[in-house]
Amino acid sequence: MPPMASTSLFIPASFAPTTAAAPARRSFSSHRSSPSTIPSVRLRRASSSLVVSASASPRRSLDALIFDCDGVILESEHLHRQAYNDAFVHFGVRCPPAADAPLDWDEAFYDILQNRIGGGKPKMRWYFGENGWPSSKIFETPPSSDSDKEKLVDIIQDWKTERYKEIIKSGTVEPRPGVLRLMDEVRGAGIKLAVCSAATKSSVVLCLENLIGLERFTGLDCFLAGDDVKQKKPDPSIYVTAAKKLGVESKNCLVVEDSVIGLQAAKGAGMSCIITYTPSTANQDFKDAIATYPDLSNAR
Repeated sequence: MPPMASTSLFIPASFAPTTAAAPARRSFSSHRSSPSTIPSVRLRRASSSLVVSASASPRRSLDALIFDCDGVILESEHLHRQAYNDAFVHFGVRCPPAADAPLDWDEAFYDILQNRIGGGKPKMRWYFGENGWPSSKIFETPPSSDSDKEKLVDIIQDWKTERYKEIIKSGTVEPRPGVLRLMDEVRGAGIKLAVCSAATKSSVVLCLENLIGLERFTGLDCFLAGDDVKQKKPDPSIYVTAAKKLGVESKNCLVVEDSVIGLQAAKGAGMSCIITYTPSTANQDFKDAIATYPDLSNAR
């Protein structure tokens, strides 16, 4: 595996055909250019926008950088899993209904689930649809009508969200390396900054206020959560909506994601995407990303 390449601030493939090499990690398909083929890249100011100049590459402005939240700004998979399992215990959720103990999503299963389905409610709908709707303190017998199924999911998700907030407010959670520095550099360069998360808005707001600080959060040019769009990632709606709110073209936006679901959403919106992977997403196929990083410490 080649050493980490020296890179400038997030160069989309259409800006310059290069990707950043990452340190060795557990088996993961590599799609990086050979160091000898990486073109010379530099950033410079031109009028009011940051543009990239690279050999054999057309010049284009980079108008907006868009962050996902969970997995990008913070490593949150284990926190969400803890909150779901706490909710299952609280409501006595048994799936199947005859199970001796409340439902428990273990680490290996949740890694698969959260990388397959975006959004909390869709996760539960899928799981209960595949494994049978549960008994619980909410419904002693498994719900059969669509309205009761939605009520069950809504109540569990609301409680889970509040539990997740408690965990975030505990003060034990920190942003991933390089996130705050990069946000500040982007704003200083005059590039628009946004956060788009599939999670519930109230939980994302709490995360951002506690992890990036109130000043950075209120200074965002756009903030969207799962509540703001009808379809969850990998549907591109949230990124299409962000581009409209930012007043920029999708092709001039760059997204920071941690999973193939987010990558698909960004690409579907016509945006370039880089990946800052987590232990639970490191084995995914990121061939459509323009760069992959273990974290954002070396991204400039």
